[in-house]
Amino acid sequence: MTAYLILENGEVFEGKAFGALGESVHEAVGEVVFATGMTGYLETLTDPSYYGQIVLQTFPLIGNYGVIPGDFESAMIAAKAYIVKYPCQNPSNFRSAGSLGGFLKERCIAGLCGIDTRRLTRVIRENGVMNGKIMLSLPSKADCEQAKKYVLKNAVSAVSIKSAAPLCPLPEDVPPPSPPKAAPQNYRIAVLDLGAKRSIADALTARGCEVQLFPCGSGAKEIMSIKPDGIMLTNGPGDPADTANYGIVETIRDLWRTDIPIFGICLGHQLMALANGFTTRKLKFGHRGANQPVLELATGRVYITSQNHGYAVTADSCSFVNVNDKTCEGIDYGSSFSVQFHPEARAGPFDTDFLFDRFIERIAKKSAH
Repeated sequence: MTAYLILENGEVFEGKAFGALGESVHEAVGEVVFATGMTGYLETLTDPSYYGQIVLQTFPLIGNYGVIPGDFESAMIAAKAYIVKYPCQNPSNFRSAGSLGGFLKERCIAGLCGIDTRRLTRVIRENGVMNGKIMLSLPSKADCEQAKKYVLKNAVSAVSIKSAAPLCPLPEDVPPPSPPKAAPQNYRIAVLDLGAKRSIADALTARGCEVQLFPCGSGAKEIMSIKPDGIMLTNGPGDPADTANYGIVETIRDLWRTDIPIFGICLGHQLMALANGFTTRKLKFGHRGANQPVLELATGRVYITSQNHGYAVTADSCSFVNVNDKTCEGIDYGSSFSVQFHPEARAGPFDTDFLFDRFIERIAKKSAH
């Protein structure tokens, strides 16, 4: 079945429908972004940070190892739609429980394949991220205007858990996270869920921590009621400035006054920066993929990182910077710190996994005093 993508600048791409497009879903509107990972499509699809976006994979063949529930980062597909060059119809993997097309169809997510993904990626790189609409009929000017008017709002509240809960155990078929370098410590960690990837909390439990998840709207008093030893601010979707509408930055400021070590990842990094007086800005086309080089200024070492963000912190003092565009990739505040990339995502594969150990070490140092 023929399907189309129209961008807000009027450019049209023709391809074929797959997934739920043409069955339970007939159109999808969202921000079109590209991800450069050769693998990890399941983690991408189930990452809540992609909420409200149409995700384009630059690697041409996607789906060759099928659908593996144990690799999911959440129970949902947050993206509005998925674009690939060639979706694999016959996956091969002993853990596979189905095909990519079947997975999208089951979750009512539109898929578009067969388009010139290289050209679409170049358009985004040259013009910047823009909105688009996927549809079955030939696009009109009205469809272009509809795409142009799309605005993502209240994204974090849409993907955060609705009530506080302890972290559930890992399913039996999930590979354990990388082993910690230090002996496990029985610390209690409060995780503010801004659209959390499962792997972040699992990295903490692998270090012997007791993890309690809190919804994004939780106040500092509620979070402090469990007497946490440390606080984790997770990844999440949307414009960090948009969270001002529901008080997350104010909550982080209140938590800061408790002097408990805080570790922020991705959106958590951006919100920690806002709480400390820094600003954020939208990037031309963002960083999304598993091959972003990051320099740690204190050591001079470069790490290969996994990233997924469209905004960056503007700060005059950074602990990490992106080697490609020199954007801020981390800030050290003393007992608390944050990074823009994902140390739990195994890009190196364990290049920056030590940051979780660093978090535990700072909790231990604080506890000792």
